[in-house]
Amino acid sequence: MAKTNLKITARAKRISRIRKKITGTIERPRLRVFKSNKHIYAQIINDATGKTLITMSTVDKGYLPGDDVKGKSAAAKIVGYILAERARAAGIEKVVFDRGGYIYHGRVKSLSEGAREGGLIF
Repeated sequence: MAKTNLKITARAKRISRIRKKITGTIERPRLRVFKSNKHIYAQIINDATGKTLITMSTVDKGYLPGDDVKGKSAAAKIVGYILAERARAAGIEKVVFDRGGYIYHGRVKSLSEGAREGGLIF
């Protein structure tokens, strides 16, 4: 973490504030979101054991966008939907949403809407 970049340090503070309140359990694991300039990543984590249960991203082999996908928000929605399908197959229905220090807007919101459409409850 760069000490001089205000954007990065402000996000790190937001992440620590959020993580004080949100923890994933066996019954309700944590759905964590990370976004880069090109891609979006999501993982379902059990904080009790410290293990990642399910992952999905736009660089994952299971992600095959169709011709109708235009833009990063539409791709994020597909990632959320596929992640929810994988979670349901693993027996996970309820999660706690961790937005990763980002505002609930744009790609983060699209991913959560896709996960809800896929059947996750949060």
